[in-house]
Amino acid sequence: MVEKLSPAAREAALASLGDWSYEPAQDAIGRAFKFKDFSEAFAFMARVALLAEKAGHHPDWSNVYNKVSIHLSTHDAGGLSEKDIALANQIDALLA
Repeated sequence: MVEKLSPAAREAALASLGDWSYEPAQDAIGRAFKFKDFSEAFAFMARVALLAEKAGHHPDWSNVYNKVSIHLSTHDAGGLSEKDIALANQIDALLA
């Protein structure tokens, strides 16, 4: 089972994630993305879906036209885990 990050490990991990913000009420990280149009947003979601499925770790997310919001937390761990940090880094790599 995946373990929840300790406060010190969480702070170190968050320092490496530039555009993700910590959501203390959910012990999660979140990020909003904006694209040119719906097609670009949907294509991005499809690429994230493939990463998430491969990792066996699925985001809470929403899409409105050209905007995608992603929130990551490991429900089995009861909060933020290394799985969330790894998936956030993979998502960021899609935009590089």
